[in-house]
Amino acid sequence: MSSPIQTARIDWSSGQPRSSDYDDVYFSRNSGIDETRHVFIANNQLPQRFAALGEHALFSIGETGFGTGLNFLVAWQTFLQHAPASARLAYVSTEKHPLQPHDLQRALALWPQLAREAAQLLQQYAELPPGWHRFVLENGRVTLTLLVGDALDTLPQLDARIDAWFLDGFAPARNPDMWQPALFAQLVRLSAAGTTLATFTCAGSVRRGLREAGFSVEKVPGHGSKWAMCRGQLRQAPAASWQAPWYARPEAAASERSAIVIGAGIAGASVAYSLAVRGWQVTVLDRQPAPASEASGNPQGVLYTKLSPHFTPLTRLLLSGYSYSLRTLHAQLPPGEDSWQPCGVLQLAHDAGERKRQQGLAAAGLPTGLLRAVDADEASALAGIVLSQSALYFPQSGWLHPPALVRQLLAHPNIRLQLGVTVDELSRRAADGQWVASGQQGELATGRIAVLANANDTRQLPASSHLPLKAIRGQVSVLPATAASRALQSVVCGEGYISPARHDSHCFGATFKFEPVAGDTTAEEHQENLAMLAGMAPALYQALGGGQLQAEHCSGRAALRCTSPDYLPIAGPLVDRDAFAAQYGMLSRDASLQPDTAAPDIPGLFVTTAHGSRGMVTAPLCGEVLASLLEDEPLPLPKPIMDAIHPSRFLLRGLIRKQQP
Repeated sequence: MSSPIQTARIDWSSGQPRSSDYDDVYFSRNSGIDETRHVFIANNQLPQRFAALGEHALFSIGETGFGTGLNFLVAWQTFLQHAPASARLAYVSTEKHPLQPHDLQRALALWPQLAREAAQLLQQYAELPPGWHRFVLENGRVTLTLLVGDALDTLPQLDARIDAWFLDGFAPARNPDMWQPALFAQLVRLSAAGTTLATFTCAGSVRRGLREAGFSVEKVPGHGSKWAMCRGQLRQAPAASWQAPWYARPEAAASERSAIVIGAGIAGASVAYSLAVRGWQVTVLDRQPAPASEASGNPQGVLYTKLSPHFTPLTRLLLSGYSYSLRTLHAQLPPGEDSWQPCGVLQLAHDAGERKRQQGLAAAGLPTGLLRAVDADEASALAGIVLSQSALYFPQSGWLHPPALVRQLLAHPNIRLQLGVTVDELSRRAADGQWVASGQQGELATGRIAVLANANDTRQLPASSHLPLKAIRGQVSVLPATAASRALQSVVCGEGYISPARHDSHCFGATFKFEPVAGDTTAEEHQENLAMLAGMAPALYQALGGGQLQAEHCSGRAALRCTSPDYLPIAGPLVDRDAFAAQYGMLSRDASLQPDTAAPDIPGLFVTTAHGSRGMVTAPLCGEVLASLLEDEPLPLPKPIMDAIHPSRFLLRGLIRKQQP
């Protein structure tokens, strides 16, 4: 992340949005929607191309300059009008200065003919931090991947194959930094032979740059008073540069779209849902009698995002995952005492190191709609109880009842849930390539692909036994609310957390024990949680009973988190461990070598695990990651982050460090 992202500054003096940063309009004053239809829809031949799509086909559009979203909404509407019912649209757009939600709503209100699509977008749209943001719309038929940042920074990290480009953004004379040869080179890299483009401008520098990059370009009549515009087509596929084969995309899914998912917690439910909305038939298997019975089963979870001001890979993943989880909650669950409450989260500066981290984040230029620094007095006012430390306040965040989200995701009609079954064997039939899950009852399910989403139990299967998973026991405690404690209005986090009352009880904790057994709750860990609460929020501790509180007053639950050595989740395809070591063994002698032999992927076998205590933030987005890989869609995370969560990263590190995996 090269620099802070500033939201768009809009001048509404004419009744239409105009950028104060670029002194330019977002769309034609006369008829912006007609201009979009002429320039981008007609000159990319989209109605005809949409109509010609086959069953389950994907069409991908790339755009430079999301702006008010007008082009996206018109493309979406055109797709619904012309494409077959099973086809899907993937739309990727860059935006350096995203609009504030109120400005976006005001701009889209100018187009009542787009009200249906606009309402879906606005339901999920909030003030966006820098990074990549995936929106799932139209019951899964349409995805929007919005890359917030400079296009010259974000597009080089995009993994996608684009069918049509909308070259928008402000005019070259107003925004010369975007219309550069480096941009045109990225358009070519992300295109295939036959990919088209259209743009409102016919500036000579743009035409020359596109031609030099490899596009054929022609002037055609513009819209309204603009006498000319440009359109083009890529003549031949670009030469591929070397890419690390161990992190390459797996082979896209076959025509038969069926899946087995092992695990009915938040990781399994998320990937099952992401596949189901794309038309897959999914069977979810779990050994427990109810979904979300293990680490996803706490009565209250917190959308917790402990960020670094240095924007590490983990922070970049958390920013994207946090925003996606919020959109998922808004789309799936109505706020309420049984589901979730966007009541805000306060992260207290409980020691000098935390104060320094928070000061760095407050100075990092993140949107105030994401987080802002508050002093102890404001933190107390927001919480409704007295707090003695300053804090970071996350106004969009809050608590949720994780089982409610898991159940809602698993309720999709394309998902079949089998509970109380243990998978003893997972094998791939040579005859038809189907994965077969078997247990004591015999054959449980078959599918073209299989996904392991069963946390620490992932290692029990031979194909994934090499994954370096760590089990961490966590216990939460629950106390009845009191008249005084009911004043708590926001989640308070420090070395632990406590949530406002749900069903007149407060959930708080949680312990971290490097033990491989969950078992029952213990009095010792209840006492630890009480001590944590007393130190973090003394006034609230007193409101709940103070020194009279004992472990026996608490109820609660214990479960095992699943983490990795680098505390990043593990999501992606699995490989044959021995073949991987033999194939890339030369890297132990020279890590700079660039072999081009394809990775020995186990066909159709994937994993999503090691989400740790951040499962509500990372697991939903990792479900989208796997679905996007299987559907050959634009990926929802930058390539470096995709590599950072890839299951093969540990095998690769072991080879380079001459270690046994």
